[in-house]
Amino acid sequence: MIDFDPGTAAPTKGTNQRNGGDLVVETLEALGAKTVFGIPGQHALGLFDAMGRGNLHFVSSRVENNSAFAADGYSRATGEVGVLFLSTGPGALTSLAGLQEAYATGVPMVVVASQIPLDGLGARRKGMLHQLDDQKASAANVTKSQRLIQHASGIPSAIQDAWTEAISSPQGPVWIEIPQNVLLDPIMVPPVEDALAEAFDNPPRVELIREAVKWLSTAERPAIIAGGGTRRGRAEKSLLSIAEQLRAPVICTPGGNGAFPWTHELSLQSWIEDRYMTDVLEDADVLIVIGSSLGEVTSNYFTFEPRGRIIQIDAEPRVLESNRPGLGIRADAGQALAALDEALSAAGAADAVTRSWHGTSPEDVVKESLAKVKARLESQDLAKELKFMADIREAVPADMQTFWDMTISAYWGWSCWDARQGQFHSAQGAGGLGYGFPAAIGGAVGLETTGKPSRVLAVSGDGSSMYSISELATAKQHNVPVTWLIVDDGGYGILREYMVGAFGQATATELARPDFVKLAESFGVPARRVAPEEVGEALKASFEADGPNVVVVETLLKMFGPTHLDD
Repeated sequence: MIDFDPGTAAPTKGTNQRNGGDLVVETLEALGAKTVFGIPGQHALGLFDAMGRGNLHFVSSRVENNSAFAADGYSRATGEVGVLFLSTGPGALTSLAGLQEAYATGVPMVVVASQIPLDGLGARRKGMLHQLDDQKASAANVTKSQRLIQHASGIPSAIQDAWTEAISSPQGPVWIEIPQNVLLDPIMVPPVEDALAEAFDNPPRVELIREAVKWLSTAERPAIIAGGGTRRGRAEKSLLSIAEQLRAPVICTPGGNGAFPWTHELSLQSWIEDRYMTDVLEDADVLIVIGSSLGEVTSNYFTFEPRGRIIQIDAEPRVLESNRPGLGIRADAGQALAALDEALSAAGAADAVTRSWHGTSPEDVVKESLAKVKARLESQDLAKELKFMADIREAVPADMQTFWDMTISAYWGWSCWDARQGQFHSAQGAGGLGYGFPAAIGGAVGLETTGKPSRVLAVSGDGSSMYSISELATAKQHNVPVTWLIVDDGGYGILREYMVGAFGQATATELARPDFVKLAESFGVPARRVAPEEVGEALKASFEADGPNVVVVETLLKMFGPTHLDD
């Protein structure tokens, strides 16, 4: 075993003997992992020492929560499993808010957390550094499962099982703990040569697809809500085919943004919080809901009162009928929509009934509904906001991936952002602050490993940016091609707006903040401050640069009026 100086917690004597840390690294590499995010810690040093003998690329964040966001962004951008290494106690606990986002959004991750030595575990309180009564219990609310590995020989199988669980729908993060001595003690286990992890099959039941086809074959006004599960299940092709067969209008939730072509004649885009869209969905005689719980945002803040029947498809059985009764089909969205598409074609559902919304074609209903939304927005004092979002969209290349924090710009993006050939990522699952920039760092790192264009855009407010401002050091250290747009309105803008609307005044929403340009430059990251009307040109110039850069816009943006409060 490596000896430690108790005063410094640093190794005093090395060894060439393989140990448990090597098994972790070897297994991850055999499973296809390329990159690991995290921060070193005393009990995890065996992991990091082993990485020096392997081929994993390590990205060291400055805060563990941001490491979790980065692993999340890596996974979303690449479709691969994000890998996170954590230390014990405070390090592990600091990651939990980031893991909540991954868990809520269904992002596959393998989290390897170190633990205190085995003889300190349990109810005993030995006073060991970072000791918790039950560390993995802290992760129970934000991960699919938690494992404690007590013997090095169990490491490869445990990681392989965790990887399998992470990629099996419903996808999500899986937690593994390995005590310090298990990582450091010499082992007899031979090097890991191969590891196989395949997602568990999660197909729909045949009789449920048959019943869904029966409903849809007689539906005059079918409509579709495409949630985040549609994208996670890679069901876009089947969704398009089904929508065209049924001539069904399709609306995407914030998580589903990009699952259906934005400019398609059946696309209601993503204006899910608009009463005009709620009216259309309520009028559908059969509503297909894919990968969504019909939760707060999707239901226009629980004002949605559908009059027709609902077919709800979700990989997570707890989601089915959680908000509305319906025909619940527990299945991976990709498998379910492929089966439904084939069954509808075989049944000739496209020709079974005339699709008419009270004498109006579905395509015209879509066109009229979008026109009503546009007119409603233009009737409000939102010219600056509409131009600001349009300028960003025009500046961002069609295939660029974007990462949005919980800020007013992102709330606009949920509804108005056309992802085109890129991908739209936001923290709408758990809704925590600080997601955008570290997730974008992870996304850009991941895209570089796949050989794809790796420049990405992160969008934050001044409040949310302070959660992850330290990651400017990470971006600089690894020369990550991420452009960070910070919209500085002097406080928590959306909370300010909510409080003024509800109480007539805002309390505790105003913030002292740094000079973001000088702060970025102090990290060695180029930055510029521009007026709102210059944001497009500033972004275009930043996209052409190398490495990280920052664009700051000082402006106060407003949200469009909430329709769920309308009489």
